[in-house]
Amino acid sequence: MGQTKNRDLENDQIYPMMMESPQLRWGFIRKVYAIISMQLLLTAAVAAAVVFIRPIPNFFVKTTPGIIAYIGIVIVTFIVLCPLYAYHKHHPWNFILLTLFTIGIAFSVGISCAFTKGEIILEAAGLTSGVVLGLTLYTFWAVKRGQDFNFLGPFLFASVLVLFMFGLIQIFFPLGKLSVMIYSGLSALVFSGYIVYDTDNLIKRMSYDDYIWGAVSLYLDIINLFLALLNLLRVLDD
Repeated sequence: MGQTKNRDLENDQIYPMMMESPQLRWGFIRKVYAIISMQLLLTAAVAAAVVFIRPIPNFFVKTTPGIIAYIGIVIVTFIVLCPLYAYHKHHPWNFILLTLFTIGIAFSVGISCAFTKGEIILEAAGLTSGVVLGLTLYTFWAVKRGQDFNFLGPFLFASVLVLFMFGLIQIFFPLGKLSVMIYSGLSALVFSGYIVYDTDNLIKRMSYDDYIWGAVSLYLDIINLFLALLNLLRVLDD
């Protein structure tokens, strides 16, 4: 009975006027979410190691050579995105580069969590999980009923540019606790929007060979949402 229901679900159109095979699209979607799950597990493991092995965050945050090394790791991590994009359809290089990229992001997440209370980290993780699950289910439901979220692209890109400039101002001219709260709240909203936008693209527009890039897009949305909520909760706790 359960297998029959699953087959009926996969034979049903994911969105109106669907021209491709629902089975193939569902297979692609499952593959992307399986990769994201592995990325999040690896992120949790690396971040936990950074948090609990205290000499690591102490070196990278409290010493000048460590700070320089940390900045270098962040830069290299995002440089890896270039070959990852170029080779995201070439196995096994796509998975090798994806693993390196995920470890770099996980290290940054660990540093961000290292000097934060445990309960705040758990609260941010719980909120992120709830928001991601809710937005994902909503997007699938809305797309099933003919809603399209492609129009969000330009607005979200413009919002990221504003956040980037706002962040630069905060670095060189700190504006105080209220501005950090506003920045974190806006960041959480923007990356929540990106989760909807990228999920919509995953359902409708990405080709079957784009499973790595689809996973990278949603993974970054989830991590940025988590960091925004973590920063917001940390400021509220001060």
